[in-house]
Amino acid sequence: MLRVAAAHGRRRTVSTCWRRGAFSRHLSSHPSLAVGDPAHVPETVPATKLVDFEGRLLVLGLGSIGMGTLPLLLKHIGMSASQVIVFTGDDRADEAAQVEAAYPGLCTKLGWVTEDNYNETLEAATGGMAKGDFLLNLSVDVASCSLLEWCAERGVNYVDTVVEPWLGRYTDPNLTPAERTNYAMREEAIALKKRLGPSSATAVITHGANPGMVNHFVKRALLNIREKQTGTALVTPSTREGWAELAQTVGVRAIHISERDTQVQGVPKKVGEFVNTWSIDGFIGEGCQPAELGWGTHEKQLPPKGRRHEAGSRAAIYIERPGASTRVRTWTPSEGPFHGWLITHNESMSISDFLTLPAGSGYEATYRPTVHYAYHPCDDAVLSLHEFAGKNWELQPNKKLIVEEIVSGIDELGVLLMGTDAQGEHFAYWYGSQLEIEQARRLVEFNSATSLQVTAAAMAATVWAMRNPSCGILEPEELPHDEILDVMAPYIAPVIGEYTEWTPLDGREELFAEDVDREDPWQFKNIIVE
Repeated sequence: MLRVAAAHGRRRTVSTCWRRGAFSRHLSSHPSLAVGDPAHVPETVPATKLVDFEGRLLVLGLGSIGMGTLPLLLKHIGMSASQVIVFTGDDRADEAAQVEAAYPGLCTKLGWVTEDNYNETLEAATGGMAKGDFLLNLSVDVASCSLLEWCAERGVNYVDTVVEPWLGRYTDPNLTPAERTNYAMREEAIALKKRLGPSSATAVITHGANPGMVNHFVKRALLNIREKQTGTALVTPSTREGWAELAQTVGVRAIHISERDTQVQGVPKKVGEFVNTWSIDGFIGEGCQPAELGWGTHEKQLPPKGRRHEAGSRAAIYIERPGASTRVRTWTPSEGPFHGWLITHNESMSISDFLTLPAGSGYEATYRPTVHYAYHPCDDAVLSLHEFAGKNWELQPNKKLIVEEIVSGIDELGVLLMGTDAQGEHFAYWYGSQLEIEQARRLVEFNSATSLQVTAAAMAATVWAMRNPSCGILEPEELPHDEILDVMAPYIAPVIGEYTEWTPLDGREELFAEDVDREDPWQFKNIIVE
């Protein structure tokens, strides 16, 4: 069933396709939205056309992300609204009418996409798609791999924000915990990538805010750390191995995708109501999956109930407990230290796999950082999560996605790189976006601070895929980070980098004895909240 996910001048850039383990690079000149200083917060963004598009664009899903992405696509892609078809569930009829009124010529169609009907449903909705057309998948509960094959057969380009399964897989009691992991779903997408080959229609997968934007932040953060350590800006790595060697050289041991959402609505959350700033169905689904993390080579022991995978990249592990009941210690500049939830996300696997030495060496690797999400949603979502868990994971009868209801707050989302340098000094460096709700609304209609970080990333990936239509299936790490972030820049500002002296051992054992590792603060046993 299709269910709606609610989930930034011209300069010389490098476009990149992943080829047999290395980057095949060609210089190209493209329009950009780069603003110079990423911390600069613009009042407006010019309607620069970043790419011309002559085909048809099918947008699947009209939740908060679908609603928020449409104005960006029509502003920055050279096309008319009449080229766009939006297909969404019957429950989004009001939103469909709203976008048709806002963008004359745009066509919306209502219905449900299921495992049994997706082929004929998409054919009927579009009249058939072919090479030169584009599918932007912003739905939930529609299997990404099925759509990837459907697009590849027709030469249609594709972008999504998550490797999604068909409805029910996240919580299917007949599947083992390992079969319900994002690791397993990513491995299916990688197998399809290998089968289709590097010259099939470009399909950028998992390219929202996280995964997506944050994967590019990791590269920027690594370069910034190296420049601080060496005092010089060296050549940017051009291969997967080069990035992994850079992370190893500067001493990175752990990476958090660290997020604190402080957005609030003007009325209290009601009992029996799940409130969130993005897709409630999406949050519930991933929260009920096992907690997952990329597993670093510096780690001395598995966490309680930690399990290794028997096949695939073996760059990650999972914990036999829901991510929605697993908390970790982390840090952001505005909040300082806090407890976040270890919610499974694709970037935990893809970043750790990308930074593995030797590449593809699994649990026998000589270097890999631990990577995971550390998420503190808006306070109403925290209350909702507590209520949800207290009912033994039975969802509240009412759901409330807040966008227009938000009265203040920011979504502080970035990457926290932690490690120990060659001199034995510990460091932690956060790099990310501190987008504020009023700034998001000022720049793009139908958006909040949470959604705009996703919609800007989806737009940037769509632009890149249109510019590079025959590169096969690609993960965010395989795209040129500077080109993507230059497109996103004005929409996610301010973007800042900040060092901190915080470690997960700060303030520990003052009242009670704890089992901590004081020799290495970056051990996961120090980070997980038992």
